[in-house]
Amino acid sequence: MTILVIEDEAKVANFLKKGLQQSGYEIDVATDGEEGYEKIRSNNYQVILLDLMLPKMSGLDLIPKIRECKPTVPIIAVTAKASVEDRVQGLNLGCDDYLTKPFSLAELLARIQVQIRRGDPSAALELRAADLVLNPLKRKVTRAGKTIELSNKEFLLLEYLLRNRDQVIRRQDIVENVWGASFDNYTNVVDVYINYLRNKIDRDFDRPLIHTVRGTGYKLSEKRDPS
Repeated sequence: MTILVIEDEAKVANFLKKGLQQSGYEIDVATDGEEGYEKIRSNNYQVILLDLMLPKMSGLDLIPKIRECKPTVPIIAVTAKASVEDRVQGLNLGCDDYLTKPFSLAELLARIQVQIRRGDPSAALELRAADLVLNPLKRKVTRAGKTIELSNKEFLLLEYLLRNRDQVIRRQDIVENVWGASFDNYTNVVDVYINYLRNKIDRDFDRPLIHTVRGTGYKLSEKRDPS
């Protein structure tokens, strides 16, 4: 599953590349519209993430060209252009979705999954750990068959933990990928939301799934001793 990221800001491109690779995708990066167009003509991508303000050829100029050579590939605009007029223009030109900066990686991953499912329903795979089941399509979480109600941010946090199951995740990485923000501004929010999740998915069950890794962060694992 290969995604093309067309983004001229190196920091954003690196953030996307790292986060998407950690979620199991192969990533190509183009830093301007012309390079992106050449890569699209030469390769097959399952999703294209497109900044609209690009050098050499803008994203808005690139969208019709993509539709000429690859009419069915999903295009998600990832841009700072946030006005209603910008959104309407991008969607009318051929974008399948529109996400404004700043954004959380978890939300972007959810939107990518939506586009992939449209072309391949088998991609709508549930995420599981022991008797915990998260369905990204239905936005539903159950444990031992019991439905668990989560807020939007709790759902995104749990999805991120499940996608990185059995891996130690630093608080900094959770903030960047779920909140799309710098860790300095969110020093306590991760611990607060982890506690919210524990109260909902662990408290009434025999086996805890969310584990604290002292001095580092957290791990979601069905093993009783995940260290």
